[in-house]
Amino acid sequence: MESYMSKIKSLEEAKKAREEVSASGGRVVFTNGCFDLLHPGHTRYLHLSRQLGDHLIVAVNSNRSVRSIKGPKRPVYDEQVRAELVASLQCVDTVVIFDEDNPLRVIEYILPDILVKGGDWLEQDIIGADVVRAAGGEVRNIAFVSGFSTTGTIEKILALQKE
Repeated sequence: MESYMSKIKSLEEAKKAREEVSASGGRVVFTNGCFDLLHPGHTRYLHLSRQLGDHLIVAVNSNRSVRSIKGPKRPVYDEQVRAELVASLQCVDTVVIFDEDNPLRVIEYILPDILVKGGDWLEQDIIGADVVRAAGGEVRNIAFVSGFSTTGTIEKILALQKE
């Protein structure tokens, strides 16, 4: 059995995996995120994303990218740790780390069959949606799981420390 660590790939290796899946008639699903503190909202979202196709590629924001998006105190976990946690999930087939503030370059390069984001994203705001649709792919939203968020978890931990 292949170690889950081998799921973490370079962008070039991820594209090769995408091409192999496509050549065998499979459909590649793509999503991205920071995945700073993995929680049930993340895992449910990733499991549902994988059910849409045959191979799930997850792009994880680099440390620099997370700081740019979430602020100087984030991420909590290093990019390699976050990539490992995501890769350890059975539903995830490939993980790549990207350094840009958004995944457009990765989406353009991999060109998935299905682009997925959480229900908290309006379809017209999903980065790369136009690229995927222009190539004949589809864009899907997965219902947002309320009650779970990394920011909320951090706030809860900090509040518990003040008690």
